[in-house]
Amino acid sequence: MPVVGFGLWKVTKSTCADTVYNAIKAGYRLLDGAGDYGNEKEAGEGVRRAIADGLVKREDLFITSKLWNTFHARDHVKQITKMQLGLWGIDYFDLFLVHFPVALKYVDPSHRYPPEWFGDDGKVYTQNTPMHETWGAMEELVDEKLTKNIGLSNCQGSLILDVLRYAKYEPQVLQVELHPYLTQEALVKLCKTFSIAVTAYSSFGPQSYVELGVDKGVSSLLTHNVTSTVAKTHGKTEAQVLLRWATQRGIAVIPKSNDLNRLSANLDCNSFDLSESELAALSALNINLRLNDPADIDRRLAIFA
Repeated sequence: MPVVGFGLWKVTKSTCADTVYNAIKAGYRLLDGAGDYGNEKEAGEGVRRAIADGLVKREDLFITSKLWNTFHARDHVKQITKMQLGLWGIDYFDLFLVHFPVALKYVDPSHRYPPEWFGDDGKVYTQNTPMHETWGAMEELVDEKLTKNIGLSNCQGSLILDVLRYAKYEPQVLQVELHPYLTQEALVKLCKTFSIAVTAYSSFGPQSYVELGVDKGVSSLLTHNVTSTVAKTHGKTEAQVLLRWATQRGIAVIPKSNDLNRLSANLDCNSFDLSESELAALSALNINLRLNDPADIDRRLAIFA
């Protein structure tokens, strides 16, 4: 799995195909998508165009997608995975993740897709599907070659340990919110102990949440004096510094940008090294700020409590 990928969260349908094509043209080989992002068909169009133009072959790409909360039941996992593959226009995912350890009431894709968090009445409806059942269905995807690898997202240590107790195929990747305001050091150490690769999302902290109005009023990491000082020292952008803070410690990143220059700069984040003191200064910004927390939607979904 490449260490630097391109994230598809909040990439609009109207621009997604072109954005994916340009990302591949710039050198990105990991594309991180999800059913919940609502742009899989358009992302697949970008991939097909890149392949048709000879930029890459399918086997050159590492395509990740995720199982949404309403499809956790064994009978629904394979059904929705095949549908998502159809939207992408591919035969297999390289990695398929359980998006959240939250089981919600099934919503038929023909009724609404993506189903998001709420029922038709705007309320959240949970479903009593245990992770054991969901993980077993995920393993069947591997057996049927619908995905090469499976993993988890937004999970804490206790649930990871639980899955490891019964897994036929252990999770290969954990994807979590991780940035200098939320360093999650104990979780990263646990994953390294069990050889689970870690992918960080929201590497720029509050920046991704400003337009959603849920940045929680915290100053941007991209303008923080610590980040800016390190960036000036190395002649790099603040974004590159934040990405390198993760990749230098073996954590993959999946930034998004619609700007071609920033897109290329982000991919080039491994062209320099931070000193130990710089890494420590960035980590010292930790305030355990979690920006993506389902408990903000419904207190029954406090998976990080």
